[in-house]
Amino acid sequence: MDPLTHALSGALLARSAAQLQSGQRILPVRLQIATGFAAAAFPDIDLVLRLIDTLTYLNWHQGPTHSLLLLPLWAWLLAQLFSWISHNRYHWKSFLLPVSLGIAIHIAGDLITSYGLMLFAPFSTERFSLPLVFVIDPWFTLIIIAGLIASWRYPRQRIAAITALAALCGYVIFLWFLQQQAIKIANLHASTHSIPQARISVLPQPLSPFHWKIIIRQNEAYHLADIDLLQSSAKPQAEAHKWLLSRMAATYRPEPENNWHIHQQFGDNPAYKPLIRNAWRDPAFEAFRSFAQFPILERIDTSEHVQCAWFYDLRFKFPELPPSFRYGVCRLRGESDWKLVRQKGLFYID
Repeated sequence: MDPLTHALSGALLARSAAQLQSGQRILPVRLQIATGFAAAAFPDIDLVLRLIDTLTYLNWHQGPTHSLLLLPLWAWLLAQLFSWISHNRYHWKSFLLPVSLGIAIHIAGDLITSYGLMLFAPFSTERFSLPLVFVIDPWFTLIIIAGLIASWRYPRQRIAAITALAALCGYVIFLWFLQQQAIKIANLHASTHSIPQARISVLPQPLSPFHWKIIIRQNEAYHLADIDLLQSSAKPQAEAHKWLLSRMAATYRPEPENNWHIHQQFGDNPAYKPLIRNAWRDPAFEAFRSFAQFPILERIDTSEHVQCAWFYDLRFKFPELPPSFRYGVCRLRGESDWKLVRQKGLFYID
């Protein structure tokens, strides 16, 4: 989820739990809200891993700072920090509740996106995900903002913040029903086309909660569909001159259109597959292999002097946009050693 939504959600949860009583260990409500805001932004401090390299960041993002097991440690450290910033005017225990709530709602927010969290770090690097929300969801953010505005309008009551949190839960439940609908479509396609050993994934997509990417993996083949669950009949394709967002939205098609495509992980050219597999399995590509959940060949570059195989992860390919996080391995002709290379994408994080 985007950093601003994370921080705002921490402020909303802190407001819903804010204590209005006065006392040495009770923070003013505005300070509880500010603490929740800052604490909810904290887990994404792992962005500093970009200073090492992008793949290190990609493999460890949403790692230890997003761990449920380490949450008490981070909460204690942040509470101590905020107490020190306040020149010990408030005891660190006064900050502990809003800090804990802020970190917890950040973890919950990322859990319902498709990236995956190391919930049990440092004892396990296994990632967990319930992909229901795209990383940027305007409706999700607007519900939070509406709750905060209403809370500001009625500063002595928590009911506005609590109502907004209830609305968020309702929205997530609604998204779960949409996810189940997408899974049903995937199962029907796999059954109708007799796809053995099908591994089904459905991922939320940009621009609408009704947009879903369905991925059915069968060995080295991907059956893909970009589905619009809101539409039940054919809709017009966006013309080439229309706005980018219109063209992107038009790519998601109603289920009856049977908008399925098959892509091979290592491409369609049998002559190149031995070379591509050799490149994919090379130790130089280990970091990308660890990161990619749905790896697929983008292209092969060959020339008189060099050979390169470029891959990306289907999670990060969206209509009308180049893939994010494209990596490849290259070697000089006549040499056996591959070297990892990176191709910058459209966004700063690439």
